Amino acid sequence: MASEKGQALLDVFAEKSAKIGNQVHLRSLRDAFATIMPLFILAGIGVLVNAVVFDKIWGETGFAPNAELLTTLQYWGNAITTGTLSISALLLAGMIGYSFAKNKRFDNAISCVVIAIAAFVIMMPQTVTANLAATSELLTDEITTAEVGGVLSTANTGTQGMFGAIIIGLLATTLFIKLSEIDRLSIHLGEGVPPAVEKSFNVLIPMMLTLGSFAVVALILNAAFSTDLITLINTWIQTPLRSVVTSLPGLVFVYCLGTFLFTLGIHQTTINGVLVEPILTIVLLENTALFQAGQAIPVENYMNMDIINVFALTGGSGCTIALLIATFIWGKYKPSREVAKMALLPGIFNINEPVIYGYPVVYNVPLMVPFVGCVAVNIIVSYLATVAGIIAPCAIQVPWTTPLFLNSFLATGGDVAAVVLQVILLVVDVLLYLPFMKVSERSLIKQAELEGETA
Repeated sequence: MASEKGQALLDVFAEKSAKIGNQVHLRSLRDAFATIMPLFILAGIGVLVNAVVFDKIWGETGFAPNAELLTTLQYWGNAITTGTLSISALLLAGMIGYSFAKNKRFDNAISCVVIAIAAFVIMMPQTVTANLAATSELLTDEITTAEVGGVLSTANTGTQGMFGAIIIGLLATTLFIKLSEIDRLSIHLGEGVPPAVEKSFNVLIPMMLTLGSFAVVALILNAAFSTDLITLINTWIQTPLRSVVTSLPGLVFVYCLGTFLFTLGIHQTTINGVLVEPILTIVLLENTALFQAGQAIPVENYMNMDIINVFALTGGSGCTIALLIATFIWGKYKPSREVAKMALLPGIFNINEPVIYGYPVVYNVPLMVPFVGCVAVNIIVSYLATVAGIIAPCAIQVPWTTPLFLNSFLATGGDVAAVVLQVILLVVDVLLYLPFMKVSERSLIKQAELEGETA
């Protein structure tokens, strides 16, 4: 009876988790990040080439013929980061509008791209404060400021403005689609009109009303409070939320909960993928921009998406590459060893569904402990190693399928110590899995014997 109640509770939780993961706004956010993710990876490649190949290998070793040539070659990487990181918030706003329209099955998705980007820019301040070095020889160390109009600041269009792009993009697109559903606001030109022209006129009034409404809000904020919506979002929403998600206790709790749910058959991306990973990705992209500029990465940015993908989830969720190694060395149960052989190649690329459902890890009580525990240990150790300066902070986004050791080297901008840390963590994870793997084998053997007797 108790087990039936427990299963019923689990079914309800699984259903609620699936609904959260499929909520249209959260799903659109996930889809938008997935769409522009290749650009962020390309930005990381550009930064790596500039910082590692040109600066370290060519510059520091003296291999480069001259400094002028080095600067010229670095133009390639700088151009990439300008076209990706520096406008990442604009790109994200547009893709959020498009993804939301597609998920809502709105028939004019391209207009939502326009609405989201335009609304985002409308909510930016119309002037920015620029630092100007005094030109007088007597005042060479003095810095003056001036209000400059007619420009967009990368503080708003780049990584720092991404959270504002998320909220404004979703709000603007939602309002626009609602207004577009009102038939009286549509302008129908009749037959014989090109489809593109007809669609633009159909949404003409809703588009004007949406953007006009955002402009009114921008006017009120500027006139009454001398501020703008992006600043308010960064101050009152982004900063508090980031402080929770990127804290050591917060991140350990969230990912331990996610991996535990995976042992019950609920994929962790249902929760983490839509609620936490966008924030961690934004933090990582900020690190990339700082790394590109040669600036120090602050401690509050040490917890990011790379800490999870590179150190916490080695071999996939639950660090199951360690379970495979333990099974190869000490495992005696033939079915488990056969599954481990088949799962090794995907596991090298951090794909571990064959282990989770084939070994299995799901509903395997002995393996639940190391499956969750390894994640906690790896997060804590990698964070403390970063704080202590043993390894460089993660600053370059690498695909989550990048193999072990290579991913840590790339993510930290070529830090060999990060690779050594991964080796140490892998050994620790194997030792953590070992006793529980042996208990699991005995349990599986006993279950097989009981099934044979029943048959």
